[in-house]
Amino acid sequence: MSGMIIETLTSPVILFFILGFFAACIRSDLTIPEPFAKAMSIYLMAAIGLKGGVEVASTGFTSELASAAIAGILLGFTLPILAFFLLRSVGKLGAIDSGAVAAHYGSVSVVTFVTAVELLTKQDMEPDGFMVGVMALMETPAIITGLLLARAYSKRPGLAEVASTNKDSGYGLLHEVLTNGSVVLLMGAFAIGMVAGEARFEPIKPLFAIGFNGVLCLFLLDMGLLAARRLLQSKKITIPLALLAILMPIINGTIGVAVGTLIGLEPGSAAILGVLCASASYIAVPAAMRLAMPQADPGIYLSMSLGITFPFNIIFGISLFAAIANFLG
Repeated sequence: MSGMIIETLTSPVILFFILGFFAACIRSDLTIPEPFAKAMSIYLMAAIGLKGGVEVASTGFTSELASAAIAGILLGFTLPILAFFLLRSVGKLGAIDSGAVAAHYGSVSVVTFVTAVELLTKQDMEPDGFMVGVMALMETPAIITGLLLARAYSKRPGLAEVASTNKDSGYGLLHEVLTNGSVVLLMGAFAIGMVAGEARFEPIKPLFAIGFNGVLCLFLLDMGLLAARRLLQSKKITIPLALLAILMPIINGTIGVAVGTLIGLEPGSAAILGVLCASASYIAVPAAMRLAMPQADPGIYLSMSLGITFPFNIIFGISLFAAIANFLG
């Protein structure tokens, strides 16, 4: 375990993230231009989607793929329930904010997934390519659960009637989730990889393979800057909430690894399922929450997911879940 953490902390990918975090903490004016950051995210998602689709094309549809997909969907629906009651009892949040935060902690972080795949591959624990599809399937269920919990436990007038009073809100939320750029690009690239297969992927492989690590380093430099600045700007995070932002990914990730092991996934894929369960969305879910629950405070859910949970998972969580997967497997 300690060796895995040391190897992770000395990886250039993680060191660039730490550099960005440190630069923001000392109030450096270091920035990554927004258009360049968006271009890097498009490249990374396209690359990981293509690679996953090519691998599935090579191996075919398997029972492991079906089991992982079902497990991912069920975990996406159920994990926010535990998070919701922890946020209510320990974090002392109201029902609306608890539901919004819980939705983040049942959904997934694409950047955490991409980083974990790269680090696990270097440790000879490369996950199965179909886990890209599992990740995409886990985006939506948590949003539904978070909204249902908030509406069931809130006494605030109007929240329960949000969907019924606005004829476009239900369609709008569904459209927001299903057409989210990261979901469309990942699944689209995944489908292209499946159709193309290994032979047709070979001509473009240098672009999406050789440059991947370098782009990921620069992207995580930007994410380190964003995470630290979001945390420094927040005035709403109490000590219990900060602790929950670390405790919830540990609990969720351990559950994910255990479930992955029980359904027969290889240690690398079980570890990735744990990472998916532990990661907290800070792109797709915030967009959905702005539409569905504008009453929820983004200063809370963004600071917890991006400012605390994301750095914890990148620096320590991935190694932790890999160690648990190796132990159980």
